[in-house]
Amino acid sequence: MSDSALPVQKLVLGSRSSQLARVQAQSIAKHLEELLPSLKVELRFMGSPGDRDHATDLRESPPDFFTQDLDAAVRSGELDCAQHSAKDLPDPMPDDLDWCWLPWRADPRDVLVLKPGLRIADLPAAPRIGISSERRDAYGKERFPDAAFLPVRGTIEQRLAQLDDDRFDVLVIAAAALQRLNLESRITEWVSTDELPVPEGQGVLALTFRAGDATGQALRSLFVKATRIVGAGVGRAGYCTVEGVDALRAADVCLYDALLDESLLDEMPKGARRVFVGKRCGNASMKQAEISALMLDEVRRGKRVVRLKGGDPGVFGRLSEEVDALAAHDLAVSVIPGVSSLNVATTGTGLLPTRRGVSRGFCAITPMMEGGKKGSINADTRTRLPIVFFMVMHSVDDVVLELLSDGWSEDIPAAAVFSAGTPFEQIVDGVLSNIAERIASYKASARAAADPALSARDAAMRDPGFLMVGETAAYRYPVHGALGGVRVLLTGSGALQRASERAVCDFGGQAVVLPLITLNAVADMGAALKDVANVDWIVLTSPSAVRFFIEGLRSVGLDVRGLPRIMCCGAGTSAVLRTHGIHPDLEPTQDFGARGLLDAVRAELSAPTRLLRLRSEKATPVLTDTLRELGHEVHDEVIYTNAVRHHERCPAFDAVYFASASAVDAFVSQWGAAPLKQATVLAIGEPTEKALRAHGRESDVIPAQATVDDSISALATQDVRTK
Repeated sequence: MSDSALPVQKLVLGSRSSQLARVQAQSIAKHLEELLPSLKVELRFMGSPGDRDHATDLRESPPDFFTQDLDAAVRSGELDCAQHSAKDLPDPMPDDLDWCWLPWRADPRDVLVLKPGLRIADLPAAPRIGISSERRDAYGKERFPDAAFLPVRGTIEQRLAQLDDDRFDVLVIAAAALQRLNLESRITEWVSTDELPVPEGQGVLALTFRAGDATGQALRSLFVKATRIVGAGVGRAGYCTVEGVDALRAADVCLYDALLDESLLDEMPKGARRVFVGKRCGNASMKQAEISALMLDEVRRGKRVVRLKGGDPGVFGRLSEEVDALAAHDLAVSVIPGVSSLNVATTGTGLLPTRRGVSRGFCAITPMMEGGKKGSINADTRTRLPIVFFMVMHSVDDVVLELLSDGWSEDIPAAAVFSAGTPFEQIVDGVLSNIAERIASYKASARAAADPALSARDAAMRDPGFLMVGETAAYRYPVHGALGGVRVLLTGSGALQRASERAVCDFGGQAVVLPLITLNAVADMGAALKDVANVDWIVLTSPSAVRFFIEGLRSVGLDVRGLPRIMCCGAGTSAVLRTHGIHPDLEPTQDFGARGLLDAVRAELSAPTRLLRLRSEKATPVLTDTLRELGHEVHDEVIYTNAVRHHERCPAFDAVYFASASAVDAFVSQWGAAPLKQATVLAIGEPTEKALRAHGRESDVIPAQATVDDSISALATQDVRTK
């Protein structure tokens, strides 16, 4: 983490003084201190206008009725942060305050509360109902048309006392308040969100802090996700990249433009929010400032936001304005290119802007300026545009000399990009007067590190590069987020790899994707699964085992409805199983490795049973042998194999994530253990940690649970904690 490391060891956190607010603040303090053990949270309690004024109907109260005093203390520096119920935050928030929602949430539903022992059927014909919002009022009038609706004020305890003192017959209250006060026994009836929709922030707690405050931004980096700005391509959905579609499939909110195939939105999860923010030739459904504000608010709420832009966002897509808006609030961004209209209109039609013997390049320019005005496209304007040179690395010296002789300044920024989009991507910065020298130095060091015997031509073929000269060559995407600036090497494969990439991106890190193993199903899956119908239990101990098991069932035509019971270890394994509509019948409640599963078996299976263990060829026999020692009949079958994926060289990385022992062995077999000495090493699972130790290296980060999300979250927390 670069510019958002936690700068303090003590945090002064403010809260309202009611019992509910105290309980909530104490819970937040506990969570923060568990995440960051070196941090000590000091709690301070104070009132608010809403606590002092019990006469004003909440339906008519000002937006900051419950936040005003606390946020004034934040502004003055008396508090570092203030804790609020998210639904109490003013909308919009003042510009001098920043904020985020916290991940520790309660049930968002409302409930009906009657006097102890009474049921809804016991209510009088015209009950007196205590309500505190317009939406609860509307619900009550629909549900109880003959009721009298009365405003209710005070703390939760005071409201319950008013009910018990017979001032009301029914209260409509947020369930979260009762749950956090251990008063859930007072709930008479839960109200579904279909009957009574709830504010988005109900049951959610929020932090406010001074705008630009490094402490607040560092804490927030652990609770928000990087925004994905995705190029949708133009014309049809197929011009959006696989990575762009993957981002949509995990989105909570998508802000999308005009001039794109809206069928892409069908890739989003059910219930995800879609917001049209498109513009056409200066006419906008939403102004750019409004789009940026909406994007920022959704990110602060902890949502995974996709900003879907037509074509490629970097080509006349106002990308820099949205990146700058996120950067100004220390929020991470990941930009996923798309196929631009330039590509589709040229490569897609045959109107090629470059043709051997005819044209060696082209200029892309628009006459449109900000606000729909038109600007000059004269020769002087065109000559000041940045120039991008392809296939230039053999003649950089000559290109530089020509530009200087044409009057280009020696100090104009220049940058070369090698192996763009690969794990080996490298940018070499400079100015026109020194870029050739810097490129030569990089090429020499890269060749020496990989294979000194490579010819210059072979090295260039393996490390293709292009050169940009112009003012924009000095620009880079800003680095923010808990893992901002951290290159995390991901060594897994398949779905696990995609989940790892997503988690690293959420925290603003750079995923360096280099699978070291390939998993393959065994050729004769029918033979491996022949005993499925003749056993009492199936044993699955990894997410990959689940995936190959399900694929195997389909390939041989077995019906999941006839499966025996299933036991598994690890929250990740259980989660993958549940995605297929299958719930494990036995799993550890703690110690999610093989040892925990064996403890669960000892506790639950007293009589000998028949088990079928389905595993990788690399899995150790310890689990099978121990199950047999316990008296169980175990059929042990390999359903997938691990093959090493070889790579010519090791990319640069700051941290590495190993999710299997075979990935550790594959890494060391290719590059030895030396590259691991200066990096942060993250491993999940006892076999993976054991493989690391065999090569003389311990894991630096151990997640609470053996899942991708917990692992990358632990890595992000470690980065905040140690920098």
